[in-house]
Amino acid sequence: MSQQLSVVLEEKGETMTQVILGENEQLESALRRFKREVSKAGILADVRKKRHFETPPEKRKRKAIANQRQRRAMRKKRAF
Repeated sequence: MSQQLSVVLEEKGETMTQVILGENEQLESALRRFKREVSKAGILADVRKKRHFETPPEKRKRKAIANQRQRRAMRKKRAF
């Protein structure tokens, strides 16, 4: 009997990430695979980001800071 672990999007009932257990696979190894898939999909980061409402000025400020970091990194890359 195969079992599966999945993250379901509540509003729509869609499966976002799914890991199916193999015949002789232990639950711990499947859980590790599941955690890896969830982190690759960016689900936890998205949940943390949407935990609180972000006002438009906060959003602009966050994006501006991210752009500054990116520009700084590009300048460092070009210098070498």
